[in-house]
Amino acid sequence: MTRIYEQLSAEDRGVIMALSSQGSSARAIARTLQRAASTITRELRRNGFQREQEQCVMGRPRVAGGYNAQRAGARARRVRRFACPARKLHLGSDLWADVHGLLINKFSPEQIAATLKAEFPGQPALQASHETIYAAPRGELRRELVELLRQGRGARRPRTRGTDRRGVLQDMVSIHLRPPEASDRLLPGHWEGDLIKGARNQSAVGTLVCRKSLFVMLVKMDGSTALDALQGFEQAFSPLPTEMRQTLTYDQGKEMALHKKLAESTGLKIYFADPHSPWQRGINENTNGLIREFLPKGSDLSVHSQRELDHTAWDLNTRPRKSLGWRTPSEVFFESAFNASHSLQPAVALGL
Repeated sequence: MTRIYEQLSAEDRGVIMALSSQGSSARAIARTLQRAASTITRELRRNGFQREQEQCVMGRPRVAGGYNAQRAGARARRVRRFACPARKLHLGSDLWADVHGLLINKFSPEQIAATLKAEFPGQPALQASHETIYAAPRGELRRELVELLRQGRGARRPRTRGTDRRGVLQDMVSIHLRPPEASDRLLPGHWEGDLIKGARNQSAVGTLVCRKSLFVMLVKMDGSTALDALQGFEQAFSPLPTEMRQTLTYDQGKEMALHKKLAESTGLKIYFADPHSPWQRGINENTNGLIREFLPKGSDLSVHSQRELDHTAWDLNTRPRKSLGWRTPSEVFFESAFNASHSLQPAVALGL
């Protein structure tokens, strides 16, 4: 017999009422309705069904409760209505105020859930799962929530296959020769880089992200030429200690034509991803998507000062990240830098 996992309908209850009044067993009723026998048994038990022989108490006849389809249906609707829990998020509550504030700061629902759990341990009334946030009720709250949530992106269209239109850089070192410590994200100082462009490709901002900590640096550039990229990236890497400047993985964009000079001035070993292989720099690609919330496509990026870009980067670096155990990139980056610098001190003291 095929089991159908559906709520009993009014017609089903009518059949149960008719057959039970004729003395049919629960199994017989179940076969007629093609239901599990346990479903019929529970329905009869929940709604006060009594057999004829059970209607005598202490030798006195008692009026049978029986099974009434109309009464059973009303009870089922009442129980179903009361079983729905009250919404946890509602306008004017302290919880919504916290969620709203984090949404304004462009936290994702999952990041918000982790943040609230860390800030209010043992206080479930002040916490909300990401499912709770996504399942906000309809109306004003729902409209406001949708406006604050990150916008989804369409499917990425592949570049035209065939001859690479960007030209070929000289003396490139392939990503396949990158050392294991860079590929495995075990040590700090290994970076991925890219260039995001503004309206009509007339402005650009350099993006650098640490593979281990997800720490982001945004670099203002006067243009998108090789000289602009060289000067911008040199300025970004120069404040970092040597141990935090190990490798840089980049695509084969023509702005990296002066990569050998960048390597000489910063001490970085630069590796290049394969053409049309953005997944080889997946961390940077994902970070660029987050940056686009602040620097939308089609906008003029030249209007943003380096100070403004630093504030944007800091907003990203102080968001808790799931892949970091809900720590922030800034926490992991500065801790890694501290540990790396101190691990070198004994060797320096010994003259090694």
